[in-house]
Amino acid sequence: MHCPYCTSDDSKVLDSRLTEEGSCIRRRRECVLCSRRFTTYERVEEMWPVVVKKDQRRERFERRKLLSGIDKACEKRPVSPEQKEALVMAVEQDIRSRGESEISTRDLGEMVLHHLRDRDAVAYIRFASVYREFEDLDSFLRELKRIEAEGPRAT
Repeated sequence: MHCPYCTSDDSKVLDSRLTEEGSCIRRRRECVLCSRRFTTYERVEEMWPVVVKKDQRRERFERRKLLSGIDKACEKRPVSPEQKEALVMAVEQDIRSRGESEISTRDLGEMVLHHLRDRDAVAYIRFASVYREFEDLDSFLRELKRIEAEGPRAT
């Protein structure tokens, strides 16, 4: 592991702990050369499915893109960073449970909507308006009426 300060490749591990969700190991390190401390995270490299876009292009799954979309939908809403992280982890679990080599952006968006709906209705509508590409006010209002008619779901 290279030191981020002096780029030396000689460091020692001071402390190792599992993260709260248990999905990775947090290691506190100290550079042998410059004595500065830094933290690294070690996680199992997973084989994620390829994301099939609407125009049939294929891209590798990127967690940061998923989190970015959720962040935008939840902007100025009472959704904590921990709740957003939990939402991303729930979607990742849904993806893993499918065990497929490809996933469409449509399926991915539906997974996000499924988990976002009960977290925050406004964030849900924001995400749905971009994901479902509402073309006019009527389609937007139909979606509002549909979720209002369904009421809260049990999680």
